[in-house]
Amino acid sequence: MFDAPAVASVDLDAYFARIGYAGPREPTIETLRAICQKHPDAIPFENLDVLLGRGISIVPADVDAKLIAAGRGGYCYEQNSLLKRVLAAVGFQVEGLMARVLWMAPEGAPPRPRSHQVLGVRIDGETWLADAGFGGCVLTAPLRLFADGDQQIPNGAFRIVDASQDGMVERQVQANLSGRWAPLYQVAQGAWAAVDYEQANFFTYTHPSSHFTWSMTVGRTTPTARYALKNNRLTHRDAAGALVEQRDLSVDELEATLRDVIGLPVEPDWRPVLEKVVAWGTPA
Repeated sequence: MFDAPAVASVDLDAYFARIGYAGPREPTIETLRAICQKHPDAIPFENLDVLLGRGISIVPADVDAKLIAAGRGGYCYEQNSLLKRVLAAVGFQVEGLMARVLWMAPEGAPPRPRSHQVLGVRIDGETWLADAGFGGCVLTAPLRLFADGDQQIPNGAFRIVDASQDGMVERQVQANLSGRWAPLYQVAQGAWAAVDYEQANFFTYTHPSSHFTWSMTVGRTTPTARYALKNNRLTHRDAAGALVEQRDLSVDELEATLRDVIGLPVEPDWRPVLEKVVAWGTPA
């Protein structure tokens, strides 16, 4: 691991201004934790460009223009490719990994393809899992990738199962009520090249089996709350995971929520897509 080729540069000043980070720029666990908490608060998860028919470019200049300069968000290939370049520029040893998503998969369902990009970050001989691109369940701090046991981060408890092999990341669901654990994804070890992500990204924004092609998924995680939109259904949880609000939004409410709660620069040509989203309702 960690023999990845050099990655494209990034404007660290612009990125840190975007996420509101003014701390040290040394490759320490404290720096990594601070970036991982601020990133999902400032740069939302969203797939609106897929629904708008624009496609998703993961060319570094395009990602930076969208997520940094234009104030937009994106999904895992955009979010974590940006985060990878940022961490490399700071001086971290960082490698792109892939994961098989298990979240909300029906029991007994066939395995899904590995379609989620995550990062492995090496600090003082230990590998940390970083992930800025998993919607409403995004990590707000790195996790020790090869460590059993619960790991508490600012927005909930997580754990790695079968850490000696491919680690399955689990999240504690409704910890204040039932303490039930649910799997998020299984991380595959081994180096992944840029072409692997290009192929997986193309599948994600074009294939009819990809839910990003037929439903809207938006999320923002702040230090005190998680906000998630699945089509027009807004789910708001507090930092501990307790449900604060869940309701279906009208077109006007959806537009206002995207702008005022999620923090996206809503464009006039989004309106027809938002009308479709409200008509679709909440996916099963």
